[in-house]
Amino acid sequence: MNIPLIVNDPYLKPFTDTIKNRTDKAKHKEKELSKGKKLSDFADAHQYYGLHKTSKDQIYRDRLPNATEVFLIGEFSDWQLKDEYKLTNKGNDEFEIKLKLNILNHLDLYRLFIRWQGGSGDRIPAYAKRVVQDKDTNIFNAQVWEPEKPYKQKHKSPEKKDSILVYEAHIGMASEDGKVASFNEFAETILPRIVKLGYDTIQLMAIQEHPYYGSFGYHVSNFYAVSSRFGTPDDLKKLIDKAHKNGIRVIMDIVHSHAVKNEVEGISRYDGSEYQFFHAGERGQHPAWDSRCFDYSKDEVIHFLLSNCKFWLEEYNFDGFRFDGVTSMLYLNHGLGTDFSSYYDYYNFNQDEDAITYLSLANKLIHEVNPNAVTIAEEMSGMPGIATAIKNGGIGFDFRLAMGIPDFWIKVIKEQKDENWHVAEIFHRLTDKRNDEKTINYSESHDQALVGDKTIIFRLADADMYHFMHLENMTDIIERAIALHKMIQLITLATAQSGYLNFMGNEFGHPEWIDFPRKENNWSYHYARRQWGLANNKELAYHYLQLFNTEIIHLFKCKNILTEKIELLSDKAYDQVLIFKRANYFFFFNFNPFTSFTDYGFETEKGKYKVIINSDDETYLGQSRINTEMIYKTVKENKKDYLKLYIPTRTCFVLEKL
Repeated sequence: MNIPLIVNDPYLKPFTDTIKNRTDKAKHKEKELSKGKKLSDFADAHQYYGLHKTSKDQIYRDRLPNATEVFLIGEFSDWQLKDEYKLTNKGNDEFEIKLKLNILNHLDLYRLFIRWQGGSGDRIPAYAKRVVQDKDTNIFNAQVWEPEKPYKQKHKSPEKKDSILVYEAHIGMASEDGKVASFNEFAETILPRIVKLGYDTIQLMAIQEHPYYGSFGYHVSNFYAVSSRFGTPDDLKKLIDKAHKNGIRVIMDIVHSHAVKNEVEGISRYDGSEYQFFHAGERGQHPAWDSRCFDYSKDEVIHFLLSNCKFWLEEYNFDGFRFDGVTSMLYLNHGLGTDFSSYYDYYNFNQDEDAITYLSLANKLIHEVNPNAVTIAEEMSGMPGIATAIKNGGIGFDFRLAMGIPDFWIKVIKEQKDENWHVAEIFHRLTDKRNDEKTINYSESHDQALVGDKTIIFRLADADMYHFMHLENMTDIIERAIALHKMIQLITLATAQSGYLNFMGNEFGHPEWIDFPRKENNWSYHYARRQWGLANNKELAYHYLQLFNTEIIHLFKCKNILTEKIELLSDKAYDQVLIFKRANYFFFFNFNPFTSFTDYGFETEKGKYKVIINSDDETYLGQSRINTEMIYKTVKENKKDYLKLYIPTRTCFVLEKL
């Protein structure tokens, strides 16, 4: 049997059995779960468990294998245990109660009280679709969300494309004010910015409810609930609908790699046992994230998580997911302390086959529910096949993030003098991707902006950024930072195989870091916001960095360049000049800090060429050393056609063949 993943990469042949076995295991598990039906028919836990309203009554169901008694409590019971609100044990680990229609009404608060052998405790229902926190007591409760006129989305999702331009955003920190911003504010003030910038996809972080704001949304407590910090479920639906109206798809940063340890707010020890959703003992504790690790070998866990994927797609009309922490899921040791320097590191005894099975099923389900959905893997080990179709031996994601690129840029900026930047190495590191997988390039995301780290502009400008970004007093350090920031953005985008990602604010070189309110900073929001005013101010350099980013994003979006093959034309290390093409578009980068080149020639197709983007244009705070009005023509030398150009120092530009 020829497995395309292995045919495309013969070095995988020694691991044929492992690759085949994981594919077979996913197929077997799908058949076992779906029982001859569609996988999406199986993923219906949210339609059965939790609180549901019928024409006659309300029904609450839950699966609690370790429970001995279960009560529904809330405002309707004065938060007391009452026999009339005790759930009935229906067998098969299920508990159920039927209520009259007027017992639990819109906005009412409720929760569970569960007894088990040797203990008891309050719990937020695992399938709660809304969870709110009391401002005075900080206590979380489930809340009924059944408005008389729920918001109905009107606009269809934009069509799926072969490439993707992602704007990574966090709702809460999207305001310039020191506060938690809302879905409505984001829709009103930030969405129009994203439309103007030209990105075709928004990736929303921290959507699932999480008790600690500073976790950036990665310590999820309530997997089916929209974070109430940002607004209501209807507010989120309105935001997504407005994005769709403006031709922008919205994907969700979904966390199925682990869960918060909290027991009342979350699902850790949900029924009193350690192992209902998670591994028992040491394996159930994530050693680096202080969180709980799912046991993907359990059908009930797969049911819970697959249904969660289906829920977000159907209930909110999300256009797909960026799966967080995929590397942690793939390996029994979560990828910690492993260099992944050989293929053996991927396929040895360290693979978590159950997690791989779940990821394969999740991708199958998502594309079954919505064939136009997009899935992106946050995977840093580089395991082959992550973004390869399941039928071809892969795990089925549409895209994978090129997570090594930000680390590469940090290393270059920190450890090398400008005159030692090696253009051949830069090109290799940015393009060294698997041909059978779509990859999303990015120079920095939210990870590189967290407190204790630095954004690219901060690394380049350092303390000068605080005092010299005004056009009237820019220093040499600032001018260098601006030039290299533009070059790094364009080359990272221009070498992308299929996609590009930017974290909100980085398009204009947002200063400083991200630090959420916490005890150590006196609960300040100063660093948990975005200073959009800097980009709006035409007297500051930030404004012109944003203009440049807007131009390059629109170019790649309108011309669909990311679907075109990359062809290297020149990478002379001693010049520090890099030239490559994609279809009719030619990209030039001169990283040399000292030398501008006159009549720099390279062999190309006979014809006429015109500059369409130039980082040295005064519009982007350049020195206007390139004639952008001129039509450049090839010349004949030794029966070959050459294009000869002036390439100024620290400049990048794009030519289009006419």
